[in-house]
Amino acid sequence: MTSVQTQSISEKLNSLPLGKVVNDFLSYLTVEAGLAQNTILAYGRDLSKFLEYCKSNKKNQLQQIKPILIQGYQRKLTEDNKDESSIKRSLVAIRMFLRFSKLMGLIEDDFTALLETPKLWQKLPVICSKQQVVSLMEAPSPKEPFYFRDRAMLELLYGTGMRASELAGLKIANINTDIGYLRCLGKGNKERVIPVGKTAISVTLEYLEKLRPKLAKPFSEDFLLLSRTGRPMGRIEIWRLVKKYAIRAGMPKNLTVHTLRHCFATHLLSGGADLRSVQEMLGHVDIATTQIYTHVDQERLSKIHKQFHPRP
Repeated sequence: MTSVQTQSISEKLNSLPLGKVVNDFLSYLTVEAGLAQNTILAYGRDLSKFLEYCKSNKKNQLQQIKPILIQGYQRKLTEDNKDESSIKRSLVAIRMFLRFSKLMGLIEDDFTALLETPKLWQKLPVICSKQQVVSLMEAPSPKEPFYFRDRAMLELLYGTGMRASELAGLKIANINTDIGYLRCLGKGNKERVIPVGKTAISVTLEYLEKLRPKLAKPFSEDFLLLSRTGRPMGRIEIWRLVKKYAIRAGMPKNLTVHTLRHCFATHLLSGGADLRSVQEMLGHVDIATTQIYTHVDQERLSKIHKQFHPRP
């Protein structure tokens, strides 16, 4: 979350009743809870919309926020055709805000346990075949000025399962090219170690030798991926480049950076990796989040069924 985005959300909240309390809550999430900055930004947006709803219903005091008001807001979100995941996130933000208010002694009752959230269907992630991934890795042309950087970007995304924001924040000092691993700073500033394959190491070293010195400026610091101006690449730029090369390689239109993360996990499991190891490499707190990948490799499931079921 940039300082401009933070200031914009803060100014919008301050213009609303209860806005100062919400700003204090967001500061608490940053300093005490250690949530990811993008999550805090999303909560800020959700809560500013909720406060606007409160204002339109002439509820300008914390003590006036009751279950019936929140249920009315949930109905409004449904009527506005918001998807279930957006509604659930909004309600989570409201719950956390009210719990914070109770913790601070601003309200007496915590009725958040009474609030029901919509049940989400578990969507299977979009997965590409190994050959499709190879086509994507080969999409950058050697004739292009940023060929070495973009090859390193794609190979690291697929080779480590990192998120776009994690790769954007990766520094040269975080990569051990001799042993083949990197230290990644994930959600909530939690660090994890991920092995890196020979191919990704090779193209990264080539980029470091042949292109990065030409891009580097005094303000580039130690960030691995640099833009043409020498500034660290942001996650939006990484998303844009992946989409560009996906189109060039004839990949599905809905392919994103996260698709490569899904492919990383699925291809590891199909190759025989254990779920716990994949969980650690992805940085999932709950192994249930990782288990979704056990449902997408139909070929492997079919082989296991034929091999072990007593009546194949």
